[in-house]
Amino acid sequence: MYSRFFSLLGGLAAVMSVSGGLAVSDVQAASRDDQFFGSVAGVWSGPGEIVAGKYKGTKFTCDLTGEPLGDKDTGIKLGGTCRVGVFKQPMSAIISKSGNSYEGKFLDGSEGKGLDIVSGQVSGDKVVLGINRAKLNGAMVARVTNNTSMNITISVKVADQMVPVIGLTLARNVDQMAVGSIKP
Repeated sequence: MYSRFFSLLGGLAAVMSVSGGLAVSDVQAASRDDQFFGSVAGVWSGPGEIVAGKYKGTKFTCDLTGEPLGDKDTGIKLGGTCRVGVFKQPMSAIISKSGNSYEGKFLDGSEGKGLDIVSGQVSGDKVVLGINRAKLNGAMVARVTNNTSMNITISVKVADQMVPVIGLTLARNVDQMAVGSIKP
């Protein structure tokens, strides 16, 4: 029952926005994108809810960790789990820059039980990713509202409208223990 839900929920494991409409150089865009994905790296957790469709009203929680792809690659690799009651599902995503856009997959992509990332663009504190699975097209928008909070919305295209179906609010897990050194 929940496997289809978790396939779409795999889209939450990530993060991303709409272009501001300003022309910028490739170097400026790369720097802006690297800054955004750097701000998303870390450990996140929080509640979410399905707001439309067959499972409307279903509440869940996710624990996710984001890591940069590498020195020369722009994007992020996410992993973790989402839970509904006693059901726990592994989540994963790889999002990488491809030309002036993004590509990647949630879980094992549309060939398996996940979704493909077919486009994307970073603009300031948010990213919008185009998602696809067979005849399902949609978007995931992730916005980092401050250094410790991120909101994610997944919408699907129905006729000519984008309909929000999943919302998630994540908080960054920050170690509160003070660390210092002693002068010899």
